[in-house]
Amino acid sequence: MANTVGVIFSHIGDENLPELSRHRTMASVPFGGRYRLIDFALSNMVNSGITTVGLVTKNNYQSLIDHLGSGKDWDLARKDGGIILLPPYSDETDAPYTTRLEALMGITGFLNHRSEDHVVISDCDGIARMDIADIVRFHEEKGADITMVYHEEAHVDSSYYIILSPDETGRVRELKINPRVKGTCNLYVNVMVMSREFLINTIQDAVTRGFSSFGRDILAKNVDTLKLYAYKFEGYHASVNTIQDYYSHSMRLLDKSVRDELFGARDIYTKIRDSAPSKYLTGASVVNSLISDGCIIEGRVENSILFRGVRVGKGSVVKDSIIMQDTVIGTNVHLGCVITDKNVVIRDNRRLAGCEALPYFVSKGRML
Repeated sequence: MANTVGVIFSHIGDENLPELSRHRTMASVPFGGRYRLIDFALSNMVNSGITTVGLVTKNNYQSLIDHLGSGKDWDLARKDGGIILLPPYSDETDAPYTTRLEALMGITGFLNHRSEDHVVISDCDGIARMDIADIVRFHEEKGADITMVYHEEAHVDSSYYIILSPDETGRVRELKINPRVKGTCNLYVNVMVMSREFLINTIQDAVTRGFSSFGRDILAKNVDTLKLYAYKFEGYHASVNTIQDYYSHSMRLLDKSVRDELFGARDIYTKIRDSAPSKYLTGASVVNSLISDGCIIEGRVENSILFRGVRVGKGSVVKDSIIMQDTVIGTNVHLGCVITDKNVVIRDNRRLAGCEALPYFVSKGRML
């Protein structure tokens, strides 16, 4: 894996989750009480031995920079390699890119300056613990041009997705973009491997041909000519494409088997904060919930996820909800199926409720 470099797209999917990406990019969306979505893709690469990761940015990435810092929490604070921020401009143009292919064109300078043989490209909308080294081995054994990772999904809820149809050897024989799906399908999970030289040559060829879409112009049109292989990922995988997805996948963390699958054998790293332990005062009651450091609880919390520094006042009930960092909940408040962003204040005697299909969302910094 010393011969593999990582590339992570921090912004792909921003438009699918406008509620949470209004003040941040997709990669820095909080998840699971103390993590950000990028922690999964980045930790998967680090756990597999990748020590250089190019981070493709576009907008609203200040919180992402604050989260990553020097990269020391991922053992990526290095003189050579580590986390390399790739801004949304290239040497050829001063306009931000609008497609994935344009973004890849913009980072050819980064790719040309690297010496690794392989490139692993990943988005941040997938939640999984994945062995990247095993995918690279599969790629080398098959002699593939491109290896795409897929997962069997019962349904798809996304504005853009790719369905793969591999044969018994893993060779992709058919690739469809946004087809009508009935039943279980082989959903591409936005992780792929290819050689660095192949990627550079593909980008240069796309420029000369005036291509604009990596999926449609390069993958879909060349299924028969490219050695395109599909790697089946067998573990737990969740795609965050809507606020409903975010809510349902967060709630699944209350299931111990899901937590063990995601955080068991290999660590998922994140920014470390030296917060004080949570306090449970007289009258506090917590049932089947994840409580992060620094919380102060006087009321009842049931089937919920509380991020760092949350305060729940006396007589308040928080049920089936996700309460993000430093939110203050007053006294005698009742919340059901609610998502609050950071630094929200909910005053005394308020009642807010949504449902599992449509959770009630409170944006960052609001006072209700």
